[in-house]
Amino acid sequence: MPYLKSGERHAVRLELNGRIVTGHAEPRMLLTDFLRHVIGATGTHVGCEHGVCGACTVQIDGVPARACLTLAVQLDGASVRTVEGLAPEPGRLSILQAAFRKHHALQCGFCTAGILMSLDAFLQRKRDADEEELREFLGGHICRCTGYGPIVAAALEAARQMRE
Repeated sequence: MPYLKSGERHAVRLELNGRIVTGHAEPRMLLTDFLRHVIGATGTHVGCEHGVCGACTVQIDGVPARACLTLAVQLDGASVRTVEGLAPEPGRLSILQAAFRKHHALQCGFCTAGILMSLDAFLQRKRDADEEELREFLGGHICRCTGYGPIVAAALEAARQMRE
């Protein structure tokens, strides 16, 4: 990685939800701030800003990552997927999003974007996950409203539908 001077803005070009976007960021700008304030992709939420709650989870090159712990300049040339990229087309929900809706797996929705991004990546590689595995996996996310019962029920249904 090249040496970047603090206080200077550097070009960041990345693929966001399948399309190329560019912006400028100082070396210390977090990905959450870059996405929300530079690119205008506000679906990624900022929660604890310490990587604990999981609300800011995005997928970087297909792997879940905390955007509040990632510097925007690190992602020059990377592929980033946010909750805005989950829907297969405008006006249509993904299988996982539809299952969340059916099971009322959100209340305030603040944690939902991060949970959806983590579960999407998890279920892509483990479609036969059982309830215990899902509960263990969700341990990295904090939901203060609904409890995890509806979230797990939605994930189990989505996994079943993805297997069919």
